[in-house]
Amino acid sequence: MKRFQLKAEVRQDLGKKASKEYRQKGIVPVVLYGGSENHNLFVHEADIRNLIYTPDIFVVDLEVEGKVIPCVMREVQFHPVTDHVLHIDFLEVREDKPIVMAVPVVLEGHAAGVRAGGKLVRELRKLKVKATYNNIPEKLHIDVSNLELGKTIQVGELSFDNLELMNAKNAVVCAVRLTRAARGAQAAQ
Repeated sequence: MKRFQLKAEVRQDLGKKASKEYRQKGIVPVVLYGGSENHNLFVHEADIRNLIYTPDIFVVDLEVEGKVIPCVMREVQFHPVTDHVLHIDFLEVREDKPIVMAVPVVLEGHAAGVRAGGKLVRELRKLKVKATYNNIPEKLHIDVSNLELGKTIQVGELSFDNLELMNAKNAVVCAVRLTRAARGAQAAQ
């Protein structure tokens, strides 16, 4: 996984009123979970843009009072109208403790069913995986070269080294659907 450097400061004032004042100044309240204690922190909104508005996943090296804490972004809350970031939850990670994280799926190859007139449809853009953070890849690569017309790839058919897939086994990752043009060609034969 990629790494992202972020500087955070300890938040002294807690509560709705203080959080509202922080947000008006362009500061985002943050909570760091998973360690021996929870930390109430804040970060500047400009510093987190490249972390939030990207499909990539990161291990965040959160620097708090000179100490660097590796963590992952667990949840982001946005304002319903303005889409400003309201709050972020980070989870501290350790090399011995597995975490669950959503990893983007990349389909590779040219499906045989597409050559026969079908259309490749991706049903899941991300898969939930459970592993230690240093074993989680940036993307899950799935080869669709042998996927025939009308066939699917389900989560239960996939396996990756050092990863446990947490999605339902019968969830469809991708499929080759029959198009109208292909149906017409089959009916004519």
